[in-house]
Amino acid sequence: MATAETASRPALERRLPISQIVLWAVGLVLAALIGYWLIKNAIDSPDRFLEVTLIGVTNGSIYALVALGYTLVYGIIELINFAHGDNFMLGTFQTNGIVNDGTFQIPFFPTSFVLAIPLAGSSAGQKIYTIFMCLLFSMLFCMVINVSIERIGYKPLRNQPRLVPLITAIGFSFILQDVGLIWKGAGPQPLPNILPTGTIFSWRAASYAWDDFIVIAVTIPLLIALTYLVRRTRSGKAMRATAQDMDASSMMGINVDRTISFTFALGGALAGAAGAIYALYIGTTKFDLGFRLGLFAFTAAVLGGIGNLSGAVLGGVVLGLIQAYTEGFWDARWTTTVVFSVLIAILVFRPSGLLGEQVPEGQ
Repeated sequence: MATAETASRPALERRLPISQIVLWAVGLVLAALIGYWLIKNAIDSPDRFLEVTLIGVTNGSIYALVALGYTLVYGIIELINFAHGDNFMLGTFQTNGIVNDGTFQIPFFPTSFVLAIPLAGSSAGQKIYTIFMCLLFSMLFCMVINVSIERIGYKPLRNQPRLVPLITAIGFSFILQDVGLIWKGAGPQPLPNILPTGTIFSWRAASYAWDDFIVIAVTIPLLIALTYLVRRTRSGKAMRATAQDMDASSMMGINVDRTISFTFALGGALAGAAGAIYALYIGTTKFDLGFRLGLFAFTAAVLGGIGNLSGAVLGGVVLGLIQAYTEGFWDARWTTTVVFSVLIAILVFRPSGLLGEQVPEGQ
């Protein structure tokens, strides 16, 4: 009799509690309803569904770039750099100055740096040059900001309780937002459209334009280059070693401080690239842009699995699709509610995110 009880004990332990069964049943019902709603829209209006999906992938690519900056820093020192979204906003402001004035600007610095030729010209060569300058200088600008924040604010607090650098990050977020407010003012900052126009392909009423494709064409190589750098290069190996064990990495000859600064530089470059692409694609920016879009990008990082590079990309695309489907087939006023409802639901059923969380202890 005792043997039978012992044998049945593991089976009993493996059974899910009634509350968990009910929770999973509710989740399956919600997933089925969402799937039915999407399939119904795809059948009723396939061309509209395709167009909305492409918009979602395009916007999701921008979210992915910003989300990678969050997940890179978290993967190394387990810090949510809340200033990252506002750094992205300053990248859009730098792009605005380059396109409108042909100058590289430093906030509160009396002199602007003129960039060679007029940038708002109509020729294809001038437009390509403009796009390249926007990407280059926005990335450099945001790199310097991110590394400076790390050196000034985060490095002295590295051995403090996690709440201390987290509050510091929120403080830097407000500082950067105020810098943007004083630099460009409270109103929207428009940009002329310099991206290529025209349609790449069309199917019935659906179409895909060149400016949408440019976003993907810039984003994908950046993501591939980052993945290669982290997984294949010496600096990337140092980043992964530092994420596993800082003390052991230091004893093995890795300069931990330099590696962390390099990680922040990469995150800043991604924020600058995303800022340039966003400003050129959307055609306007504002000083409080970084809060909302940064929050969406952080949500994408958590959604895919914080600390996971592939998860950040997947989370960004999924978030872009959720936003596009909500605004395209329902009501744009509900976008934020739907996005965070989906996030809560996924974290309830899979707390580590879609592809799993990667933190220093788990890598």
